[in-house]
Amino acid sequence: MANLKDIRTRIGTIDNIRQVTRAMKLVAAAKLRRAQSNMEQARPYARRINGVLKHLLPDINRHAHRLLSMRPAQQKAFVVVTSDRGLCGSFNTNILRRAHNIIDGAGKDQSQLICIGRKGYEYFNKRGYRVVEHYTDFWAELDFGHAVKMAEAVTSRYLAGEFDDVRVIYNQFKNVAQQEIVEFHYLPLVLEEEDDAITIDFLFEPSKDEVVKSLIPRHLNVQMWRFLLESNASEQAARMTSMEAATENAGDLIDSLRLQYNKARQAAITTEILEVVSGAEALVE
Repeated sequence: MANLKDIRTRIGTIDNIRQVTRAMKLVAAAKLRRAQSNMEQARPYARRINGVLKHLLPDINRHAHRLLSMRPAQQKAFVVVTSDRGLCGSFNTNILRRAHNIIDGAGKDQSQLICIGRKGYEYFNKRGYRVVEHYTDFWAELDFGHAVKMAEAVTSRYLAGEFDDVRVIYNQFKNVAQQEIVEFHYLPLVLEEEDDAITIDFLFEPSKDEVVKSLIPRHLNVQMWRFLLESNASEQAARMTSMEAATENAGDLIDSLRLQYNKARQAAITTEILEVVSGAEALVE
């Protein structure tokens, strides 16, 4: 059985870890509130602009717009959104495993990667995948400008013919305890069927074609912004949940060690009493 000093040292160490995990949980909870608020503000705008485009696309010639026209997907690009830091449970592990399977299914040699977040970049770069761009160390100062920069980089590469199809793989926030991994068809532009389209017939000026041409870059920027916000909120929720579980586990371990400490202390006291009694009996004899 471990001596009392060793057990006391372990209890102190684990208690320090529990204080750290409790603080990290509180920080993640505060960040989650901000991230969730920003995400909920962006969702209606993204749905609305999607609905306007969905209303207009049937009346225009898709082949007149390079971001709308379909072409044989010889080279594919995958935008994988992860975090820069760990300590968020299976948040990164799940999305990396899913992205790995999707990319291998599409063909590693026919795929190029754009990694958003350090964890994704390190994972795929080590395994020899073609990572053409990566973005790290921006989550703490996340703003719409980051989304615009990323969307423009993806769009310019697509228009240059570097790849023919772009998919975004990210974590979509459902609630604090649940995040869903989504594969989104980013380019060429294919609108989601579940989004509500506008059913009222409006008069568009100067023309529907010009309105679509103006809206497409805005739509791509907003969608990229939504991916970042969804992933950020999912990361903070996963970290908060993970740190809460770690804090509870540390508490359970401390309770177990205290019970072990009390047993060891009682055994030591009993041993000392027996030694005293044995010594006294020896003197009497």
